[in-house]
Amino acid sequence: MRKIAIIGSGSWGIALATHLARCGNEIKIWSFSEKEMKLINEERRCEFLPGLEIHENITCYNEFEETIKDTEFILHVTPSKFTRDTFKQYKQYVGNEPIIICSKGFEKQSLKTLDEVMLEELPTARIGVLSGPSHAEEVSVAIPTVLVVASKHDDILKMVQDTFMCNEMRIYTSKDVKGVELGGALKNIIAFCAGVAAGINLGDNTFAALITRGLNELARLGVELGGEKETFYGLSGLGDLIVTCLSEHSRNRRAGKLVAQGKSLEETQKEVGMVIESIDNIEVAYELSKIHKVDMPIVETVYQVIYENLNPQEAVKNLMTRDKKSE
Repeated sequence: MRKIAIIGSGSWGIALATHLARCGNEIKIWSFSEKEMKLINEERRCEFLPGLEIHENITCYNEFEETIKDTEFILHVTPSKFTRDTFKQYKQYVGNEPIIICSKGFEKQSLKTLDEVMLEELPTARIGVLSGPSHAEEVSVAIPTVLVVASKHDDILKMVQDTFMCNEMRIYTSKDVKGVELGGALKNIIAFCAGVAAGINLGDNTFAALITRGLNELARLGVELGGEKETFYGLSGLGDLIVTCLSEHSRNRRAGKLVAQGKSLEETQKEVGMVIESIDNIEVAYELSKIHKVDMPIVETVYQVIYENLNPQEAVKNLMTRDKKSE
């Protein structure tokens, strides 16, 4: 049994807590909301995963010090836009405990990945990244799931693999922190595009083309930013891309669908009810593609749909009639 701290009590944080508690670990989870803390501790429920009974090995707190005290490692599971501010509040309580980033995204203002944000705030932090095709709704009810953990530290890889692996979860290891993190962040953009395609009633041919060419784009940018090409054809790239593009569980896909149906970003955010990472990620990827001179026609086109009011049907036409190329 290990004692594990989880920073963030959204659906993914609760799903990971549930999995780890089922495996016999003691989980302390931090929530910014006193109402949410009481819901978890007193009613044993999660607002975002209705029907789930919170495991007895899970306790929720509102204080960072109490959450982190006497734990062996920390899972960071807040939305990417809140990562720096949240980490600033709890970094004083971090000793030698590894921090495993389970969030997927960028810091919009700086265009930095989340490991860069944390190491900028605490250069001595020992970082890992957990990613791969994984809906919280399925992990929470023990549907078999396969993930990848990346770290420069062998002991972190071994600890995470040993702790997470059981009958319903398999963990692979990688040294490519940048590639694993970028795969998880960039795939949200293509999932949003899949939602747009669904919203205007396109077919299986279109989805297959979108996933294939979208993977090509995110791999090009990912390699330019320091990831290894093979990583993007693994669990955190292709694997996560498939599950987020094709599943109704995906909030990013759902967001794209709502925008394609004429909803504003504000209306979409309200209807989805949770943070939509792809919205900020699209803007970041667009900026990075310009800075690094990487050709990303799908990203550029969806940027125009969101921020320049390009009609989704016209966007498809623009992509289909680009200059002839070889694959």
